[in-house]
Amino acid sequence: MTSQSDQDPPALSAAAPSVRCSGLRAAIVATLALGFVGMASGFIVFLSQLRGAEIQPGRTADGIVVLTGGSSRVSDAIDLLAAGYGRRLLISGVHPTNGANDISRSLPDSQRLLNCCVDLDRSAVNTRSNAAEARRWAHERGFRSLIVVTSNYHMPRAIVEMSHAMPDIELIPFAVVGDKWRDDPWWTSGATFRLLLSEYAKYIAAEARVRLAGLGVELAPDGEAPTEWVARRKPATALAN
Repeated sequence: MTSQSDQDPPALSAAAPSVRCSGLRAAIVATLALGFVGMASGFIVFLSQLRGAEIQPGRTADGIVVLTGGSSRVSDAIDLLAAGYGRRLLISGVHPTNGANDISRSLPDSQRLLNCCVDLDRSAVNTRSNAAEARRWAHERGFRSLIVVTSNYHMPRAIVEMSHAMPDIELIPFAVVGDKWRDDPWWTSGATFRLLLSEYAKYIAAEARVRLAGLGVELAPDGEAPTEWVARRKPATALAN
């Protein structure tokens, strides 16, 4: 006659895989949920960094760097130069076929400044190379402080890249706020929401790469798409923000 204890082990052993699978599923769901909450919280923090209005820099700098790719960035940077916020201006990411004359067609009042105090960088194709060219330009001229001009949604990543490229230079952000940002809340526009999500992903990637570099782990370029160059014979301020 078999006892109850002799009959239990098979049943328990059959139930064990099911228990393990349930525990694994629960762990996966919990991990995904925590990851989603973390990404959502990070996105909120990212959005909190974006200025909704343009604020003049609190001080002057040795130079001004503007990263092409968004509406009114170049014109705002030239306005800062004209107001005496910097001694020279670097326009980084200009299309290789463009010259100062192409920019002056859309900004006729800036001809004098373009002739005397503006340098064009035609080699940068993304934010990382923008930072490298700005570093080279600043070091060649002995500049110790720069005003960085780019769109508000692009500013967090630009500062990450430029701070990493030139930690010895003080960076003063000037965030350009496009008309679309002013006219409608970002959450009412699907295109703007997608732009912000894409920029947030690039910002996270840049932060991760820079932190790894600080630990001595250098990664290859992240494959970021080229910035929109100033189109030949088109206004420098007409690019989509």
